[in-house]
Amino acid sequence: MSIETKNIIVEKVKNSKIDQVDFDNLAFGSVFTDHMLVCTYKNGVWETPTIVPYQPITLDPSSKIFHYGQSIFEGMKAYKDDNGDVFLFRPLDNFKRLNISAERMCIPAIPQEYFMEGLITLLNLDKAFIPTQEGSSLYIRPFMFASGNGFHASPANEYKFIIACAPSGSYFSGKVKVLIEEKYSRSANGGVGYAKAGGNYAGQFYPTQLAIDKGYNQVIWTDDTNHEFIEEAGAMNIFIRINDTLMTAPTSDRILDGITRKSILEIAKDQGIKTEVRKISVKEVVEAAKDGSLKEMFGAGTAAVISPISGFGYRDTDYELPELQQSYGARLKKIITDIQYNKSEDKFGWRYKVGN
Repeated sequence: MSIETKNIIVEKVKNSKIDQVDFDNLAFGSVFTDHMLVCTYKNGVWETPTIVPYQPITLDPSSKIFHYGQSIFEGMKAYKDDNGDVFLFRPLDNFKRLNISAERMCIPAIPQEYFMEGLITLLNLDKAFIPTQEGSSLYIRPFMFASGNGFHASPANEYKFIIACAPSGSYFSGKVKVLIEEKYSRSANGGVGYAKAGGNYAGQFYPTQLAIDKGYNQVIWTDDTNHEFIEEAGAMNIFIRINDTLMTAPTSDRILDGITRKSILEIAKDQGIKTEVRKISVKEVVEAAKDGSLKEMFGAGTAAVISPISGFGYRDTDYELPELQQSYGARLKKIITDIQYNKSEDKFGWRYKVGN
């Protein structure tokens, strides 16, 4: 599938900053490419997208993003194979989810041709920034926010859609230790938990910091009613393996429909791994840890792909997970990343080649 650039205005940088990038020592999301895409919604329509040099944006102090939090985002990656070809992974899923989030936050939907054509034009322009080091990629951040002015508590009349990119190394290194949360909630029934709204993540920071202060790396979120069921791990979907069954919670108003999550479920089925999508009680996980049937837990998301969990804390007791020679997590991560980096057959049709 290819999309020709027809509707994008491009303003190139005069001097590239690529020579300043240390590709062998890339932190996650802290160095940025030469260009970004900007599109404005005004007078009821999205205007022509423009690619401009990466730069600060100027907003009025009364812009509604600052007061009422109308802000959503996506997370994607671009990969470069050994031949220098560039690929995306399930980009239309990101596009669809962005507009699902937009609808929930009362933000106008972005047209598919603006999203895909703009993204492809941007990637072709900044192709040299896509790293080739093992585990590295170009992290892509499409986001939308209320730029219209006014203190009145209502949706804005103007919005910005921006895509910015950052060459990045691996998101996580090593396993993480998590704390099962019983006081704070990430989201609630009827809320915005399924949307990638900025406020969802801001609300996680405080309870996560409390867990860090206790010696943990992250929080496992439970349901908002009784804190009885496992839902997510930090900003990621969570998978739990008991004996040889791989389980994850069903999506809902509270749980993000993760693209990596969906991919893991499809790959597991193809690999003959037994999966269950159902409610998973904290009690069940604790009992499995005690009797040795809990084999592994891991978070799943775009940034880290799969992040193994080494142990968890619950009610002042820590439970360690076994060290497995052949874990489901490692096996599934390799299959996904081999597809992403064009190292294997893509029988699912997820890999999207970015042509010039």
